[in-house]
Amino acid sequence: MAHAAPLATGHHDCRNAWVATLEALAEADPRICAVVNDSVGSSKLGGFQKKFPERLINVGIAEQNMVGVSAGLANGGRIPFVSAASCFLTGRALEQIKADIVYAGFNVKLIGQSSGIAYGELGPTHHSIEDFAWLRVLNGLTVIAPADPWETAEAVKWAAAHEGPVYIRLSRMPVPDLDVPNRVFRPGFAEVLHAGSDLAIIANGTTAHLALAAAQGLAAAGISARVLNMATLNPLDEAAVLAAAETGAIVTVEEASVRGGLGGAVAELTSAHQPVPVERVGFPGFVPTGSVDYLFEKFGLSVAGITAAARRALARKR
Repeated sequence: MAHAAPLATGHHDCRNAWVATLEALAEADPRICAVVNDSVGSSKLGGFQKKFPERLINVGIAEQNMVGVSAGLANGGRIPFVSAASCFLTGRALEQIKADIVYAGFNVKLIGQSSGIAYGELGPTHHSIEDFAWLRVLNGLTVIAPADPWETAEAVKWAAAHEGPVYIRLSRMPVPDLDVPNRVFRPGFAEVLHAGSDLAIIANGTTAHLALAAAQGLAAAGISARVLNMATLNPLDEAAVLAAAETGAIVTVEEASVRGGLGGAVAELTSAHQPVPVERVGFPGFVPTGSVDYLFEKFGLSVAGITAAARRALARKR
């Protein structure tokens, strides 16, 4: 397993990596286009629109139409990247995603922007904490939550080359780069950020670096915590989860509802095949209006919160 991966200094917006990668891909492949719901600015697609004005389709605030248009583009041989706030993309257009894209098997790439609670002050109508639960049950849809800009760029490149529907979940909250030696992006496989044998912490997206920092703090207290970056939620790396269960305790951490998301997936698998205590760190349901920092702290998505969950999980080990 990999050694501990130190966190680099500085935080970066993964949306910058997404647009830079998309523009580079579009330069090389004329089939690539973007479809938006009046979200050019929030998707950071202004530069793409200037470079490829004929390849950006803005349907207005009509998410169901947006997904339907993308299905038609894919059916015509294009590779559409559909970019919109994840709360509206996966909520308003869920039926179209299910029937028009995934069931039909169309080659559409869904980019859920400002996911989780990035729109904290706008409240539950704009929070996107249910998307994992809605989408991971759709067979054939690859669901990816990148942890940093490098992983974001690699996920976009992989999605463009992959034949089939993909959902990439991006946040507007800056995150640090993960300094992992010899890093390779492998969809469907967990990435070991920290070796450990006393328990395992499984995280993704904006919480991966917090899980790593918690593990490094636990190490100072003599507790060996394995950290997995489970960037791909569907398909789940079941082998890595069951191997993590061999430590005797698991903590899951996600900027999402603990019902049906990463925590739900891990609990389902381990309860059926290798029961161990699973502490799920995330949101229990609708969360109040508030800043991102406030909501992360209140619901335990912090180094202290993850550390406390790890100690609870250890106390439950048989």
